[in-house]
Amino acid sequence: MKIIVDAMGGDNAPRSNVEGALEAVRELGVEVVLVGRGEEILTELRDLGCDAPPPGLEIVHTSEVVTMEDNPATAFKEKKDSSLTMGLNLVKDGKGDAFVSAGSTGALLAGATLVTKRIRGIRRAAMAPVIPGPNGGSILIDAGATAEGTAEYLLQFAFMGSYYAEHVMGRPEPRVGLLNIGTEPSKGTDLQRETYALLKQADREGRLHFAGNIEAREAVLGEVDVIVADGYSGNIFLKTVEGTAIFLSKEMKKMFTKNVFSKLAAVLVSGGIKNFKKLMDSREIGGTPLLGISKPVIKAHGSSDGYAIKNAIAQAAKFASSGITESIAENIDAMRLPVNKEAEE
Repeated sequence: MKIIVDAMGGDNAPRSNVEGALEAVRELGVEVVLVGRGEEILTELRDLGCDAPPPGLEIVHTSEVVTMEDNPATAFKEKKDSSLTMGLNLVKDGKGDAFVSAGSTGALLAGATLVTKRIRGIRRAAMAPVIPGPNGGSILIDAGATAEGTAEYLLQFAFMGSYYAEHVMGRPEPRVGLLNIGTEPSKGTDLQRETYALLKQADREGRLHFAGNIEAREAVLGEVDVIVADGYSGNIFLKTVEGTAIFLSKEMKKMFTKNVFSKLAAVLVSGGIKNFKKLMDSREIGGTPLLGISKPVIKAHGSSDGYAIKNAIAQAAKFASSGITESIAENIDAMRLPVNKEAEE
């Protein structure tokens, strides 16, 4: 398994990416290709105790870097020798099994869509992060790749999320819920009502396990394995969960460092505190898969450190070996509305 890593993407690049790649090669048994400015990568390797790339680690030099100031829609075209563009091309050409980047989300999404292309028949790619919760959390799809959606987009998101939950997260017969303002079928806008009808039909046909509408408070309690949303609502939901996690962590820290008695209490429950922090730590997962792209692509968080990058590489390897892309392609007819089939013929 060979994973391509954008060495120059992210707030802590290239250090975090080089460190994560080294850990992945040593601990996971995968091959990693670091794409970026060669001399900077070699400098980081030397700082980490490696005079040269160890077996399993390769460097592909590029002269350019896509920054957060670049136009995300055109950056990958304007900077053809960037680590992001070159990395995507390597995966497209079969020189790697998956691509990981902590760089610009917009540029990565645009590049993945236009360089590696969507799976034939998929209308929009979707971002599918894991929301922390019981039993390993739930996958949220879409989390912001497409702000305005259609019922067909959401139907496809449901199928892709279900396949990912089953094949990558190990959830047999994953339960799919539609994020809404109430559980009744009549709730929501036209988009939610139309999507509800399509998901209900897919459930009757035995193609999905649709659990119905789900409100945000139930979604974080692990009531379903897949949370389907349009990108606008999904992104707000995701950012709310992230903000709540940060708030709770800060409040816990203040509570347990208030005085000598609270510090003693912290010692007594230190195991529980560590488990809670691990549950809420996005670094444990690694990144967010872009589903609907013809090749596995993982978007790591911009602030990722080496540990997060290593886990993103592990996630990419699992994604690449899962067969999910093939499953989506094989079942694409179940994800398209008849009117669109006729329009394409």
